[in-house]
Amino acid sequence: MGIWNRPGAGFAIVLFVALGSCGYHVAGKGDLVPKNVHTIAVEPFTNGSVKYKLSDWLPEALSREFITRTRYKPVSDPGQADAVLTGSVVRYIAYPTLINQVTGRTSGLIIIVSMSITLTERATGKVIFARPYYEAHERYELSTTNNYQYFDENSTGLQRLSKDVARDVVSSILENF
Repeated sequence: MGIWNRPGAGFAIVLFVALGSCGYHVAGKGDLVPKNVHTIAVEPFTNGSVKYKLSDWLPEALSREFITRTRYKPVSDPGQADAVLTGSVVRYIAYPTLINQVTGRTSGLIIIVSMSITLTERATGKVIFARPYYEAHERYELSTTNNYQYFDENSTGLQRLSKDVARDVVSSILENF
């Protein structure tokens, strides 16, 4: 009995053809960005929070992520870019998650940052990617209980958060999510 004469062979063929034509793709191959986009300007983020450095770290991390993971070249002048990425830090909140039982001081924090991010094709004004309500979280523990160390580690946590946001945003743009 040949392979084509087996029961269900026709169904298997129809299934393979259907899967091949349904738009299924391997992650990382469904690029949202039009083929004519080669350069991206990552503008400074506006900041409605009390963490002023965060609006500097996010664009820096996004530019680095575009350089290391994509074919797109970040440029500083939005007028010379094919696409422009803009963002806004809407809110910053920090909550204690661990309390040192001996000193009564916070020994762990979670920070939550709400932001809005948009990638727009400059020539047409078409929005390529938008996350109007993007929220990122970062947990970290404080190694000491003095106030200087708290602020120092807070910056480290925000830098880690910026890198995580950049990785997630670039992945979302590349993988068509």
